[in-house]
Amino acid sequence: MNLIKKFLFSFKRKKKIFFLNYKNDKKFIHENLKYERILGIDTEFDWRNTYFPNLCLIQIATKKNIFLIDCLGLREAKSLEKILCDKELLIFHSVRSDTTVLSSALNIKVKNVYDIQLAENILSGNGNLNYGSIVKNYFPVKLKKSETNSNWSKRPLTKTQMDYAADDVEYLIDIFYMQKKKLNRKFETVISRSRKEAILGNKELYVPRLKKIDNASDLEKKIFLWREKIAMKKNVPPSYIFKDKKIKLLLKSLKIDKSFESINLIVRDNRLALSLFEEISL
Repeated sequence: MNLIKKFLFSFKRKKKIFFLNYKNDKKFIHENLKYERILGIDTEFDWRNTYFPNLCLIQIATKKNIFLIDCLGLREAKSLEKILCDKELLIFHSVRSDTTVLSSALNIKVKNVYDIQLAENILSGNGNLNYGSIVKNYFPVKLKKSETNSNWSKRPLTKTQMDYAADDVEYLIDIFYMQKKKLNRKFETVISRSRKEAILGNKELYVPRLKKIDNASDLEKKIFLWREKIAMKKNVPPSYIFKDKKIKLLLKSLKIDKSFESINLIVRDNRLALSLFEEISL
């Protein structure tokens, strides 16, 4: 594609971008999205020092517009939940990741979903391609990834951050329609698998974590779930309560002695030790 065609393509592709605050702009968001059947969705979040993801931004694309919705500090979004859950289809890249964030941060559990990454895997057999690679497969565009590890909780967002966030939903709907034509009978397979991924994303955070220790003893699972409960209450990563290696030490010690003193010798925190002692004594 020559430079003139690339320029015309770029000019044609640009959608109008709105930067909005959910709390202040609920009505505007609702009015502009309520009649749309299909939306492209992405999220930006901070999940380094908390149990629950700190949702910072939701990006929503329609055929003509992109809405960057500031959700920093938001704990519920009933009108947004209604909009998203009523749609015919929501288009994602790597749907499980974003549904996990929406579910854990805002208790929004969407099911009518389509994952372009999953679809591209079925079409090309090239594994789980990143968003930029999939976009490049369909359009003469190389997306900038300079903000991949950006601090999305910092305000104000920079223009570079907002451009990056808009790019992440710019092409979702168009790619969906192009993939749909190629998929033919496999389209329903993508829909089915996408929904399964969304269901996994909608589960409580401890569920997939617990799945990783399926073969563990009942006592190990009990300690694991206790730690999850404490971490959830404090809203810190479970490793902040204590690291996995301490669970192994506890299990070894508890085979010999299940006393409070034995637990506290490893946990080294009276309150935590007492709580765990009471939990395993039930």
